Amino acid sequence: GRIWHRSTNYSSSLPYCSQLLNSLCQDPDANCKHGLYFRDGKRKVDYILVYHYKKSSVSKTLTRRIYHNDSSARSIKQDHQLPGTGGHLDVGESETHMDYHEDDKRFRREEYEGNLMEAGLELERDEDTKIHGVGFVKIHAPWNVLCREAEFLKLKMPTKKVYQINQAHGLLKKINSVIQKITEPIQPKVAEHKPETVKRLSYPFSREKQHFNVFFSSILLIQVYEILKRTTCTKAKYSMGITSLLANGVYSAAYPLHDLLCEEWASYGVFYKYQPIDLVRKYFGEKIGLYFAWLGVYTQMLIPASIVGVIVFLYGCATVDENIPSMEMCDERNNITMCPLCDNTCSYWKMSSSCATARASHLFDNPATVFFSVFMALWAATFMEHWKRKQMRLNYRWDLTGFEEEEAHPRAEYEAKVLEKSLRKEYIHKKKRRHLPEETGNKWRQRVKRVMAGVKLTDKEKLTWKDRFPAYFTNFVGIIFMIGLTFAIVFGVIIYRISTAAALALSSTPSGRSSVRVTVTATAVIINLVVIIILDEVYGCIARWLTQIEVPKTDKNFEERLIFKAFLLKFVNAYTPIFYVAFFKGRFVGRPGDYVYIFHSFRMEECAPGGCLMELCIQLSIIMLGKQLIQNNLFEIGIPKMKKLIRYIKLKRQRSLDHEEHMKKKQRYEVDYNLEPFAGLTPEYMEMIIQFGFVTLFVASFPLAPLFALLNNIIEIRLDAKKFVTELRRPVAVRAKDIGIWYNILRGVGKLAVIINAFVISFTSDFIPRLVYLYMYSENGTMHGFVNHTLSSFNVSDFQGGTAPNDPMELGYEVQICRYKDYREPPWSENKYEISKDFWAVLAARLAFVIVFQNLVMFMSDFVDWIIPDIPKDISQQIHKEKVLMVEVFMKEEQGKLQMLETWKDKDMKKGENCNNHSPKLSRSQSGSMSSCHSYHIDV
Repeated sequence: GRIWHRSTNYSSSLPYCSQLLNSLCQDPDANCKHGLYFRDGKRKVDYILVYHYKKSSVSKTLTRRIYHNDSSARSIKQDHQLPGTGGHLDVGESETHMDYHEDDKRFRREEYEGNLMEAGLELERDEDTKIHGVGFVKIHAPWNVLCREAEFLKLKMPTKKVYQINQAHGLLKKINSVIQKITEPIQPKVAEHKPETVKRLSYPFSREKQHFNVFFSSILLIQVYEILKRTTCTKAKYSMGITSLLANGVYSAAYPLHDLLCEEWASYGVFYKYQPIDLVRKYFGEKIGLYFAWLGVYTQMLIPASIVGVIVFLYGCATVDENIPSMEMCDERNNITMCPLCDNTCSYWKMSSSCATARASHLFDNPATVFFSVFMALWAATFMEHWKRKQMRLNYRWDLTGFEEEEAHPRAEYEAKVLEKSLRKEYIHKKKRRHLPEETGNKWRQRVKRVMAGVKLTDKEKLTWKDRFPAYFTNFVGIIFMIGLTFAIVFGVIIYRISTAAALALSSTPSGRSSVRVTVTATAVIINLVVIIILDEVYGCIARWLTQIEVPKTDKNFEERLIFKAFLLKFVNAYTPIFYVAFFKGRFVGRPGDYVYIFHSFRMEECAPGGCLMELCIQLSIIMLGKQLIQNNLFEIGIPKMKKLIRYIKLKRQRSLDHEEHMKKKQRYEVDYNLEPFAGLTPEYMEMIIQFGFVTLFVASFPLAPLFALLNNIIEIRLDAKKFVTELRRPVAVRAKDIGIWYNILRGVGKLAVIINAFVISFTSDFIPRLVYLYMYSENGTMHGFVNHTLSSFNVSDFQGGTAPNDPMELGYEVQICRYKDYREPPWSENKYEISKDFWAVLAARLAFVIVFQNLVMFMSDFVDWIIPDIPKDISQQIHKEKVLMVEVFMKEEQGKLQMLETWKDKDMKKGENCNNHSPKLSRSQSGSMSSCHSYHIDV
């Protein structure tokens, strides 16, 4: 990022910047250096305010004349007038009468900018730009202002005291050196990423202390933005900070400038390298730095999960020819005739026709998947602990160990809502007192109240739950409706699958009839994917609107409520189709002769003879890959590019109207104004959390999920990096010591994954029925006969009227008994078609497995959580060492002050003795001076 020792000139920044030339480069779009500086070429632009104005021909001439005449860019603090505005009010007054609202905005801007100057900031205006009708106010924070703000915000700064960082010894040191040599090619070539052996002590900044080695980086943006938020304009009926001014259109944008880019970070060519996290933090601030650090740790942890997942998949491929159940299903000699899949139009079919599905199911439904589910549960726990330790190391490195978030400023919308409530109360109060005689003694009190009301009405009122009740009710109804809509769409897709399967069964070609199941599954999943992508965007907008009508007080409250709503809606949207296939499809079918129907016409669909796990795998893989490819990557690249192209075309049309503007050089702040505003980290975290769910929740059905997530994230890191530095305006740096509510969501998903995988293994796969058969029913201790054991028999004469196949001779022989997958009594039994005791034995085993698996894996996860300390031992030692050294530094400083005080006292004593020895007789005037000398000594 940008780091320099801030002073009147910037020569001290050159050595540091020259060290980073191999990793940093200037944005090629910024053709003019003055876009980053004031017109004097010395003062750096720290922040930009943008506003719209009505530009006439007279004002264009005026601004051009001011621009050329005021090239020296005088300091605003000296003349209290923005360079670029000029003092030619007579020309402005001769203009036609401007709109009242434009005048009001201009007055507010003038007052606000005057208050910024009084706060110590230096401003310069530029209306002579390539963008028609848009003006820019450049802001520079002098050194003394930055020091004042650093002390006010209690920002930790490095002192001059340096100490050694504890290094590993013995075998651990050799291992670290070997790892460092192996990983050297994948380390970014930046100074920040080299291992440090020494560290400076850090302490909250104070201008009185002399032991600070002060420099500002992204902290500068925090300081300037704090001044912008704190400064208000009161020409309106209520005070307005920068958030309110932006909300009311007084300013259209406020942002810091991009100045440097990282070739070692925002480039696809370095996808195999570690990220220069310290550099990212210095450029964007701790909050964004933590996001990219978390994304990097998550991606690294996917490597072992991907390797184990591939091994599990390869094990399935290697053992598919040895799997007895699939061999029995593929053996045509068994001649197992299955009951029709639909009424009338569907005929009997042979089980051997589903041979390919049965063999494919074994790739994901084998004993290794149980091991992989346990492994992924422990992996999730280890990942969370590893991130906590990494986060603590970053807190120590970035001097955030004692950082506590202070109460944030109220949002503009909250202030406006409180103002509305205050004005309503004031109006009602006036209406009540209108008919009452006014007491003369209360006139002064009422006048004071009116004056105070103009200062800040919002300080006297707060929004209660009664004020927010309509919004809360709307939120509840809206969320329930959206969840109901998701369920309705999934239900509609189910109807589509059933009706399409029945329609395709009428196909005259045998190949068409044989591919019914594959065709229906594939098309239904694609429909689900399209619906999920569309609803994801819709639900994101609805979640933001529902949060806005709640009017949260601070940005943090707004973000947390938005995250909760967006995650709830997007979680339901993404996983409802998968939950249906995993736990509901084929569970409520009924049996031949007594099927369950929807709307008395659509028969519920069944799972394939090999179970629903294969279909669950197809559903999960297509939705996961589709979301990552289309939504996460294509949308992130395509939509910003499209918006940028539209803005470029609009600006090109405007420039063609003014040839002089078209010939001007493009400034850095104009380039940044054309970028997309930063909308927060919620979308970035959200897509990764949903992906984390795909990786953990149903991993028993799709062991390759971690591999696809890894491949996606390798691109995602560089894609996000490129987006942050080329497609988005530079965000305001925000200090943070953790990833906030996202950590709790990750923990919740990890715990939920254990439960879901237990049910997937137990109820969706055939793992438990196989174990039950192997240990309870198998005659020779093998899986021979397992398929026949899971199939029940049905006498075709028991079909209900109008449900029997239209062509019962399609297989070439008359069918009397057909088979279907269920545990029921045969037709020749006394209790024919009733649930058999085998069903209850399998159900008991399934429930027992869920309980044992869930508790065992939860215990193992908690054990991993307990055995790995949250704070690394070396970091806790370093923090303790810092505290001890800091006490020593202050003790030495106090001793130095005491020695200086003693020296002054000795000098005063000597002066007093000299006065007594050389002046035995004093005049009145001498006596007075002597007494003053003694009084000075006493004061000291």
